[in-house]
Amino acid sequence: MRSIWNGAISFGLVSIPIKLVNATENHAVSFRQIHTADGGRIRYRKVCELDDEEVPAAEIGKGYEEADGSIIPITDEDLAALPLPTAKTIEIVAFVPAASIDPLQMDAAYYLSANGVPAAKPYTLLREALKRSQKVALAKFALRGRERLGMLRVVDEVIAMHGLLWPDEIRRPEGVAPQTEVTVREAELDLADALMDTLGSVSMDSLHDDYREAVERMIAAKSEGGQALPEAAPAATGGQVIDLMAALESSVRAAREARSGEAGEAEVTPIAAGRKRTAAKKTAAKTAKRPPAKGETKGEGKKSTAAGKGTRSAKTAAKSVKSTARTAGAAKKTAKAAPKKRASA
Repeated sequence: MRSIWNGAISFGLVSIPIKLVNATENHAVSFRQIHTADGGRIRYRKVCELDDEEVPAAEIGKGYEEADGSIIPITDEDLAALPLPTAKTIEIVAFVPAASIDPLQMDAAYYLSANGVPAAKPYTLLREALKRSQKVALAKFALRGRERLGMLRVVDEVIAMHGLLWPDEIRRPEGVAPQTEVTVREAELDLADALMDTLGSVSMDSLHDDYREAVERMIAAKSEGGQALPEAAPAATGGQVIDLMAALESSVRAAREARSGEAGEAEVTPIAAGRKRTAAKKTAAKTAKRPPAKGETKGEGKKSTAAGKGTRSAKTAAKSVKSTARTAGAAKKTAKAAPKKRASA
């Protein structure tokens, strides 16, 4: 890989010669602007607004525009004379936990390569020190005419550096969060949890740019003289007011079906059953926490309840037997009286 910057890492009194290499690459499909009438390329020419003449690159410099519109010329010599100790040095200023770096600050990523055989030993020392400390290094460096902030960490067996935005370059999220009071129910959180569990994890290597691939297929088809376009994606339904519970339940079902087609159906606890078990646990907990009644020792509550139930059942049975006996006695009296009535008749 071609280096874009050569310098050194300043690690206390240790200096490590390194080369800076881009760690990422852009795979997006690039387009040119054309004249739709005849397909001709549209090009931009740099023209001076004072004499309306095109200016070659060698005659183009820098300038700072003030509030009144006047321009102050700035030369490369002016910039080179500025006190910039990090012009050729990545100066480590602190070692901090990785969690202390806000992901919002993350910018471009680079690999740091040891530049030459003498750099191998101090490079390895810094790498192993970062591994053992489980921290990252905060550093300042200069690239493309400005000083930047960076974070050094270990990736495999290489020291990588992430460019960081300065703290004052991160905008506060004022007015971004919903401004209305919203109440989220436990049932909705249960469904959201179930959806997250069903979706599970994913291998980052399995993710790819579907849109870019569709664009490449479309370009290939048109270059071969075809006019067939890829099938249009279904229209987005975002922004509509929906039944949140119904949408969550449908999402859980769809996620379960999708996961079952990959590596066996994911086991998801039904929400209703989960709520019943939760309610049963809460009831049991309340019963366990109930203080014993007067004259009752711990553990006797359940026994007395069971005994009370048994006593009530026995009383009910006794009443039933007495009622049956009374019914039988009345039937016998009726039977004895019946022959006397027939005889008198």
